[in-house]
Amino acid sequence: MKALAIIPARYQSTRFHGKPLAMLGDKPMLRHVYENVTNSGLFEKVVIASDDERILEAARSWNAEAIFTANHHPSGTDRCAEAAEKIDGNFDIIVNIQGDEPFISREPLEILLQIFENEPNAGIATLVHKINDPSEIDDSNTAKVVLGTQSQVTNHKSQIHKALYFSRSPIPFIRSVEKSDWINYHIFWKHIGLYAFKPQILGEVVKLPVGLLEKAESLEQLRWLENGYHIYVAETKYKMLSVDTPADLEKAEKFLKKNND
Repeated sequence: MKALAIIPARYQSTRFHGKPLAMLGDKPMLRHVYENVTNSGLFEKVVIASDDERILEAARSWNAEAIFTANHHPSGTDRCAEAAEKIDGNFDIIVNIQGDEPFISREPLEILLQIFENEPNAGIATLVHKINDPSEIDDSNTAKVVLGTQSQVTNHKSQIHKALYFSRSPIPFIRSVEKSDWINYHIFWKHIGLYAFKPQILGEVVKLPVGLLEKAESLEQLRWLENGYHIYVAETKYKMLSVDTPADLEKAEKFLKKNND
C-alpha cells in the first residue's frame, strides 16, 4: 500500500504559542517529528501542512515538503483533508501524525498501516495503549476507549478490534468495586492520537456536521462513530509523550537528554 503522512502544524496554539518551532535539543520540535516519520521508511511521501509562513519557511529550510493550508480548520483532520487534495500522487492510506509527538517511532506507525493490510474493511484506523497507571483512568485529559471483539492480528501480533466508544470518563464502569481497584478487574485502554484513513473516507468524515457526542466529550472521533463509521483499533507499546505546554517541553528535554546520554 502507498501511504502518505501528513503532519498538521499550527503556530497559534492556545496553551503554547509557537509550539511547533519550540527548540527541543538542537532542533525544532516539528523537525523531530518530521525526521522520525521520514526515517521510518514507511511512507511514499511526508508533508507538513500549516497555515503559518514561519512554520512553512522553517520546514523548507531542512528540505521538508510543506504546503499552505487555510487558517479556519477546527482540527488536524480537517487540515489533513485539505492538504491531501493539494498533494500530487495516488495514495491508498493517509496518516495524520500530530506535530507535537517528537518521539514518534516506527513501531506504532507500522502497526497502524498493518490494520489496513490485515482488515480489508478498515476505512479509519487508530491505536491504543494499555493503561498501567490507575491515575490515568480518572484523568479527563486521557481519552479512553472500549473495544469490541478481536477480528484480526497484525504482523506485530497486535489484535485488531472495532472501537465501541471513546470517552474522557473512565470506561467501562466497574460495578461493586472500589475505583482505586478497577485496574485489577479490567483492561483499560488509552487512545493514542494517531489516525489513518482511506482517502475517500477522510474526504467524507470532514464534511460531517458536529454531533451531540462530540460536543459533549470534545472528541472528534465520536462524530464518525455517531454517523455509522467503524474505527479499527490495534494495540501499540508506544507511550505518547505529547508536548502541549512549556512544562511538557521541559519533560521532553529531560527524556531526550536521558536517551542521548
